[in-house]
Amino acid sequence: MGIVFSEKNRVFTLHTLDTTYQMKVDDFGFLLHLYYGCRTDGNMDYLLHFADRGFSGNPYDAGDDRTYSMDFLPQELPCQGTGDYRSPAVIVKNTDGSYGCDFRYQGYRILEGKYQIPGLPAVYADAGEAETLEIYMEDRATKVRITLLYGVLPKWNMITRSACVENQGAGKIYLEKAQAACLDFVSGEYDLLCFYGRHTMERNVQRTPVAHGAQVIGSRRGTSSHQYNPMMILAEQKTTEDAGACYALSFVYSGSFKGEAEKDQYNQTRILLGLSDEQFSYPLDAGERFYVPEVVLTYSNLGLAKLSQNLHTCFRTHLCRGKYRDCVRPVLLNSWEASYLDFTGETICHLAEQAADLGMEMLVMDDGWFGKRDDDNRALGDWYVNEEKLGESLGFLIQKINGLGLKFGIWFEPESINEDSELFRKHPDWALTIPGRDPVRARNQLVLDFSRTDVVDHIFESMCKVLDQGNIEYVKWDLNRSLCDCYSRGTEDQGRVSYDYMLGLYDFLERLIQRYPNLLLEGCSGGGGRFDAGMLYYTPQIWCSDNSDALDRVLIQYGTSFGYPMSAVGAHVSAVPNHQTGRITPFHTRGVTAMAGAFGYELDPDKLSEEEKQEIREQIREYKQHAALIQSGLYFRLTDPSVQQAGAWEFVSEDASEVLVSAVMLEIHGNMPVNYVRLKGLERDCMYREAKSRKLYPSNALMEIGIPLPVRMGEYHAYQMYFKKEEK
Repeated sequence: MGIVFSEKNRVFTLHTLDTTYQMKVDDFGFLLHLYYGCRTDGNMDYLLHFADRGFSGNPYDAGDDRTYSMDFLPQELPCQGTGDYRSPAVIVKNTDGSYGCDFRYQGYRILEGKYQIPGLPAVYADAGEAETLEIYMEDRATKVRITLLYGVLPKWNMITRSACVENQGAGKIYLEKAQAACLDFVSGEYDLLCFYGRHTMERNVQRTPVAHGAQVIGSRRGTSSHQYNPMMILAEQKTTEDAGACYALSFVYSGSFKGEAEKDQYNQTRILLGLSDEQFSYPLDAGERFYVPEVVLTYSNLGLAKLSQNLHTCFRTHLCRGKYRDCVRPVLLNSWEASYLDFTGETICHLAEQAADLGMEMLVMDDGWFGKRDDDNRALGDWYVNEEKLGESLGFLIQKINGLGLKFGIWFEPESINEDSELFRKHPDWALTIPGRDPVRARNQLVLDFSRTDVVDHIFESMCKVLDQGNIEYVKWDLNRSLCDCYSRGTEDQGRVSYDYMLGLYDFLERLIQRYPNLLLEGCSGGGGRFDAGMLYYTPQIWCSDNSDALDRVLIQYGTSFGYPMSAVGAHVSAVPNHQTGRITPFHTRGVTAMAGAFGYELDPDKLSEEEKQEIREQIREYKQHAALIQSGLYFRLTDPSVQQAGAWEFVSEDASEVLVSAVMLEIHGNMPVNYVRLKGLERDCMYREAKSRKLYPSNALMEIGIPLPVRMGEYHAYQMYFKKEEK
């Protein structure tokens, strides 16, 4: 069993294959956190320490006992108003205007299978793969109840956390802060790894010691954002890729969020992750419920590589869904960098003919096919086909492209609207704007109010009318600005709008994949502005970044790999000079970098030489040869490209019989030293043969010393080596 409750000690123990999570109901009904780490048996309440701490208040129940205080005890649900002055997970504004809540234990239930959350994405599992623990807590004064939800997936070393807040009192309350997960550590020195960035340079790795005071990351943008990713790692300070203890917290949510890490006055560490509390004040009338989006937790004592692999496997097999969850994705050519908004049906067909000749499998028609969309200042919201621009119906265009042996895909930006559009002129109140104020524009566009069902329904119906016109097998779902002016004319309580917006988005996406179960959805928000676990529930791949420069992508994909499977990473070969950086890199290097994800192209084949076209054919052949390994193999980071001269990574099959190693030289200097890349995850005491050179290598030496990268003149060379284990 994954979940055990000791009635005698009132201790809950959650076991996975390699980890144990433990908590205790104390004599006053508080739920105290005891342990999270390597799998172990026994009762860890001996870790609790009690002492008279100055200026640390005591609950009234404790009477004259000054040694008991929530200000230093480790907790599962720290709340404002209990004498704990550290950052709380929950803040409630009560009916009388007071702030505070004091949740005490009421009972529990253990269920077979994994809980799901109405209207929200979450990890899923079959009945035999998971268990659910529900712990019921109540504020006796206000009758507000909270159900803590724990999902345990033993085989995958995953524990998930969520909560349901229910107002069982008589008047309206407001939920002012709601974090899904809190981890309290009574000892240890830790580093916080977070993933910061900007548009076209997302998920850079930052590792800093957890010091006194609070370190806060998050997004106020209504999306998970380019600026910070909703995934955090807490690692012991000596933890490396291959050794040491570390914890990951990943938020299964795509909107504004807040993550906090804090060392307190007694050198204890607290880390929390959940909803942003800015512009958040969610009303709950009597009898109403609120669900906190889920956080996924995993632990490794074998370093960061194992931690990432835990997340990769779980997300790939128990978060992504649909036809393409386990399938190798089609190699596609996207029209954006080939023609931007300047195309016709004839030029799209010509692009498709070239794609078919080069061995590609799908043609994607990007922005510019709808309404009067001849530039990016107009027509968002007018989701009808511009047949005058195409010179034919969409259905006929798709038939011609399918006739070439290609699948057809199309771009949408359903959440946005231009003021210069038929939809805005008819329904200006459907945009998120504040009455009496000029709205904030970004890319000359506004955002539709997806917290309103009438708005969601209209856009959904408009989109379906397009999708029903032909055999459309792929949709790129984009959002090219952050949310602002979060005011809805559909409610009086504006503190609920950003959360309800996400419910509207998730409802739209769920309806879409139910209606079109064979559709491949790729998420995008200016590239990687909404690359999060919440979107993976609906879109099994996400455009990693609008920056397709091969060298920058090495860094971006490196940071992404800490929390997300590479099968989810949309990665394309683009033209040079690169459209985002102006850098010129070898065609081979661009291919090697893009093969670390869902592979495709973003260029105009008419501008390529015959030699480059032949190289594309060879790249596609190689990708297809290794695609299954890239899709489901164990991923290892072999170097840190932010500090080393080469960026290198590796895919290894589960039985260690196949190994694909890729490396990109990031620097070139005079009299260059040799870079040795150490392989990982091989079977010891055996031999591996490299496919192109046919050389045999001893596995122990490959892992202990590595393989030398050739020293060559010229910039940015790349190398790809495929090894197969020799049978003994």
